[in-house]
Amino acid sequence: MRLTCPHCGARDRREFTYHGPASLLDRPAPDAGEAAWNAYLHLRDNPEGESRELWYHEPCRAWAVITRDTRTHAVHGSAAP
Repeated sequence: MRLTCPHCGARDRREFTYHGPASLLDRPAPDAGEAAWNAYLHLRDNPEGESRELWYHEPCRAWAVITRDTRTHAVHGSAAP
């Protein structure tokens, strides 16, 4: 599988590390309460189909939000977070 780094272009997947859904970027406020932080830290969806994921590109130390189909692994796009 090839992923596109927003800075370096198309690269092999082995240069990247998966860090979870892009919704991890939507952190609760520090005073949001225990329930909000529990949901953020422990409750995860396992979507089938198109999803937005957070990946780290090791060589250039950049983050990327990759839009990918979890059924076929087809990559539909990437952007800087």
